[in-house]
Amino acid sequence: MVLPAALHARPAGAVVRAAAGFRATVEVRHGQRAATAASALRLMSLGAGAGATVVVRATGDDATAAAEAVARALGEAT
Repeated sequence: MVLPAALHARPAGAVVRAAAGFRATVEVRHGQRAATAASALRLMSLGAGAGATVVVRATGDDATAAAEAVARALGEAT
């Protein structure tokens, strides 16, 4: 997915909150770097700016719903 805004503190926090409601492990990738969706600091360290392409992957019982929630949070990032 393409980010509408840079992955800075506010959107990273929204991603962490979205992922927290699930048991699945969620990862966000930007280029060769990956970060857990459970850590705002790690998400910000990806250096994904506005217009960057990221990939959301999830594993676990509720992986599909978790990945969709995280992608939605990233898509609403401002």
